[in-house]
Amino acid sequence: MKCPYCEFEESKVIDSRPTDEGEAIRRRRECLNCSKRFTTYEKIENIQLMVIKKDGSREQFDREKVLRGIQRSCEKRLVPVSEMERIVSEIENAVQNLLEREVKTVQIGEMVMDRLKTVDEVAYVRFASVYRQFTDVNTFIEEVNKLLKK
Repeated sequence: MKCPYCEFEESKVIDSRPTDEGEAIRRRRECLNCSKRFTTYEKIENIQLMVIKKDGSREQFDREKVLRGIQRSCEKRLVPVSEMERIVSEIENAVQNLLEREVKTVQIGEMVMDRLKTVDEVAYVRFASVYRQFTDVNTFIEEVNKLLKK
């Protein structure tokens, strides 16, 4: 870390603590050349994740968009908002852990369905009907039958 006073490249950390928001680490440093003190902040760099849509277009990953889709599926169901937010957080973490800068909507949709299936089967079928674009009643019945067999 370069000293802002003498531009010497070595310093020692005197104190280290998280910021109030917990989003960064505040470090007090002392220059090994001029002995002046200064503060630095260290924070996690968030990689902007891009989502590849079915038509090939790309847009930034939007946590709120995933949450809205889940909320629509869970409408009038006894699924707490905290549970829906937990699902979105799990998906967001899973996508970040893929270590890819781009992810297909198909992968995100499958993750949502996997989690909804364990939380509320009706919400799962609702989400699947929109996501998989059920075109007729038979497709809908096939999905419900798959669910019943498990």
